[in-house]
Amino acid sequence: MLRSQPKAVWAVAFASVVAFMGIGLVDPILKPIADNLDASPSQVSLLFTSYMAVMGVAMLITGVVSSRIGPKRTLLLGLVIIIAGAGLAGTSDSVMGIVGWRALWGLGNALFIATALATIVSSAKGSVAQAIILYEAALGVGIAVGPLVGGVLGSVSWRGPFFGVSVLMVVALVVTAFLLPATPPAARATTLADPFRALRHRGLFGVGVTALLYNFGFFTLLAFTPFPLDMGAQQIGLIFFGWGVALAVTSVFVAPRLQRRFGTVPTLLVNLIAMSATLAVMAVGADHKAVLAACVVVAGLWIGINNTLITEAVMKAAPVERGVASAAYSFMRFGGAAVAPWLAGVLGETFSVHVPFWVGAGAVLLAAGALAATRTHLRHLDDEETGIDELTDEARALTVGSDS
Repeated sequence: MLRSQPKAVWAVAFASVVAFMGIGLVDPILKPIADNLDASPSQVSLLFTSYMAVMGVAMLITGVVSSRIGPKRTLLLGLVIIIAGAGLAGTSDSVMGIVGWRALWGLGNALFIATALATIVSSAKGSVAQAIILYEAALGVGIAVGPLVGGVLGSVSWRGPFFGVSVLMVVALVVTAFLLPATPPAARATTLADPFRALRHRGLFGVGVTALLYNFGFFTLLAFTPFPLDMGAQQIGLIFFGWGVALAVTSVFVAPRLQRRFGTVPTLLVNLIAMSATLAVMAVGADHKAVLAACVVVAGLWIGINNTLITEAVMKAAPVERGVASAAYSFMRFGGAAVAPWLAGVLGETFSVHVPFWVGAGAVLLAAGALAATRTHLRHLDDEETGIDELTDEARALTVGSDS
């Protein structure tokens, strides 16, 4: 399956690796930024909040832009904006300056990520599940390598990872420009209302709520854990490198096997409960660095499975264009990712380092409840994909017919 993929898929997959490196690159330097710029954890966590908030809202326009100028130009536009946002963040001398440039970075990531997922799914040979595994493999490799590179660069200067992202994105820009063939605009231009219409489908809405709550716990772990760990950039980079490796392995090799044996929804329910339990252990052991470090790596196992299966569920949950489904889902999930880092910092400062992890554990448990409540609308997830594709084609034809 991998060797037979067209060069367009490989170009976007490589750029995706670099894009997802940008998330992990910053994680090891959160504590150094706070120390060097005399900022509190809640202030530094706004680097994640501004990034995720803008990304979530901007997801609503990705389909509008891509359907009008074509996927390739949208990907290139996103990469240029990321290069500018990351580079300018590295030149800032205040936390709020970095927060502002991270917001611009989030806009670029929105244009890139949603378009990359839809491009890989539509261009890859084989099933939707195989295409998503390839996308999640790129995500896993990027997330795994990012903290390691960020730790090395961050040990020299907290500015290093920001400039590192810019350089890597220039490489991704060149690869995408030369290897991805020209892609024409869509036959039907989507509108800002399309993602909201897609959320009328109870299956897609239920998966979106699940992703919102799950990402609340996910980004509590990602953004807040470096503060109670209180280690150097290289040490935190190594811990999150282990987390990224665990995520990459389970997303590519374990998730498909569990899905085939137990089904999508049952596997997700068990993993969400396991993720919630891991965050609860972190809440109890928040004063012990060894407990936190071990739980970060273990959480990568559950996150890899959840990311792959939730992304696949989104692509199959409703009979709408996949780019529209991706935009609607991403808008909801990044809402949880935007709130969690800031709230975790406030809770940690106001109460104790234990409280953010308890709140994260509760959110993920609620995610399991939301998925369980939606399961009757997701019975078709494990059906043959030809049937799902026919439903999608029917929906597209009906939409075009109603617009004409």
